[in-house]
Amino acid sequence: MQLPSKRLMFAGACAVGAALVTTATTSPFAALAQTSAALKPQMSEQAFKNIQVLKGIPVDEFMGTMGLFSAALSVCCGDCHVGAGGDNPDWAADTPRKQMARKMVLMVQAINKTNFGGRQNITCWTCHRGVSNPAVTPSIDSIYSEPNVPPPDILRTATSGVPTANQIFDKYIEAIGGAANLAKVTSWSAKGEAVMFGTDNKADKAEVYAKAPDEYATIIRQKDGDMERVTNGRQALVVLPLTVVKQYPLDDSALEGGKLDGKVAFPINIKSFFPTWHVSFPITLDLSQKDSDGKVIKEDRRDVYVVQGTGNPQGMVATFYFDKSTGLLLRMIRYANSAVGRVPTQIDWSDFRPVAGGLTMPFKFTYGWVSGREDYTLTEITPNAPVDASLFDKPISQVK
Repeated sequence: MQLPSKRLMFAGACAVGAALVTTATTSPFAALAQTSAALKPQMSEQAFKNIQVLKGIPVDEFMGTMGLFSAALSVCCGDCHVGAGGDNPDWAADTPRKQMARKMVLMVQAINKTNFGGRQNITCWTCHRGVSNPAVTPSIDSIYSEPNVPPPDILRTATSGVPTANQIFDKYIEAIGGAANLAKVTSWSAKGEAVMFGTDNKADKAEVYAKAPDEYATIIRQKDGDMERVTNGRQALVVLPLTVVKQYPLDDSALEGGKLDGKVAFPINIKSFFPTWHVSFPITLDLSQKDSDGKVIKEDRRDVYVVQGTGNPQGMVATFYFDKSTGLLLRMIRYANSAVGRVPTQIDWSDFRPVAGGLTMPFKFTYGWVSGREDYTLTEITPNAPVDASLFDKPISQVK
């Protein structure tokens, strides 16, 4: 599916200040000296001004909510906020679009409360689908062309014709080197480069560090500051130097997503993350390479088994896509909760090659969510490399 506008992916990053203005900058990283139970997430109304509707949610959930607005309407912060993108933005000013957004949020909440017991069955995306003015009449072309139907967040269980979840995971473990070899890996590091969406294919240096059983960090060395995603298995932190909120801790279901990334870095641990697994119906993934105009450069379609993990105490859900032929994990989509619906994060892996220790690992991966996308190309992966534990002792920094 071709995105309606590049602004769609910029939107989440732009809209970090969208509801309105930060009161201060973030503090430097501190060594991990507190337990996660001792930390209280900062609420949106503490970090921003003029919050009227989206009160009582942590900063990370607020940012995900802004990203969902952007994705649903294909807009950026400048479409709603005075001076956004300039030197002197007035985030707190009440513009007509901002006032309308508040009304729409309240409308959707009322619909869900009245008709669905408060469940988020209706969201911005339900109607808008990437346009500011939702279509109300079907076009003839859409009626007689191949439908593009996105899968639901919660998938149905296949009752026959598929392996069990355990069998699929066992084949995956064998495909990447086997349980015995994986058990010998206590850390790994990687180097390469990453290209951010919308940067005209400009590559920055990238590094990945992992330490068993679930510590994981990705770093992109940008000119204006490092972009980082860090988890130590208990807490998680995101650093986005070019946004209004420079760094913020993850909370609730978003934190669970960060923890899951750490588990995936050591695949032998994935099955233990969710209490419940089910296998859905197989599908065909279109992984074809396309240019900026959506034209296919190299066709690549894979038949995959689909396995979904549910039952996480914080409500985080994740879907895994395994190549039927090779058993390799090609994609994971995980969903965090927000005030206006689930926030998707998708990670795709490819270019699997042998590395030391009898393992097979992906040398390319893509991390995408509603606030941007990063394409990583690794040049070296070193299992059991020395990894400084202090890399993961950062997540207690909070927005002030």
